[in-house]
Amino acid sequence: MRRLGINVDHVATLRQARGGHEPDPIAAAVLVELGGADGLVVHLREDRRHIQDRDLTLLKEIVQTKLNLEMAAEEKMAKIALKVKPDLVTLVPERRQELTTEGGLAVAQQRERIKAMIRVLHDGHIPVSVFLDPDSAQIKAAHKVGADAIELHTGRYANAKHSDAEQVEFEALVQGAQLAHKLGLEVNAGHGLHYHNVKRLTQISEIVEFNIGHSIIARAVLVGLERAVQEMKALIV
Repeated sequence: MRRLGINVDHVATLRQARGGHEPDPIAAAVLVELGGADGLVVHLREDRRHIQDRDLTLLKEIVQTKLNLEMAAEEKMAKIALKVKPDLVTLVPERRQELTTEGGLAVAQQRERIKAMIRVLHDGHIPVSVFLDPDSAQIKAAHKVGADAIELHTGRYANAKHSDAEQVEFEALVQGAQLAHKLGLEVNAGHGLHYHNVKRLTQISEIVEFNIGHSIIARAVLVGLERAVQEMKALIV
């Protein structure tokens, strides 16, 4: 059965908008797990625009499933990961001006640096995933630098404006997932997925986990967080 990871960054975004204490992503994590999620995902950004260090520490203490920490491949972030010990680190690109992560990490262009980062995290007994576009060169590079898994960036598929473009992006995801699986990498997927476009991706048998945030938190405003998680979980089985 496929796993569902819920990104609770957007709960923290709402909290930070008022500079107060609510809504608390820690409370959200409890409800997410009660709804049947298989893990929590948080992105600790350099500018701390949403998730804070305190959130990460508390989540590690209370999460009963799996805690996936998204972070830039930077030494100072690695030190935080080694202290907190999440169940998985996902290395992602990060630019201050972006609203959300806009593409995959360019592993092939910085192979030695990423390899060194993965080695540091592995020495701390933390498995590592790399957030990638469905590009064969990047997937092969992720394998060569020692990643345990990849997360396919599904943004171009999710944002396709017509059926022909969607088909092209779907086929790219199929090929990327098959290649990663052949290389022995676990295959996760996420970004821009919602209740209408995720079902087609369940046809890709190599994908074992979907990581989804915005659409679930948005739906939760209307129907509640537990129900929103349950409805998404039902779609990906």
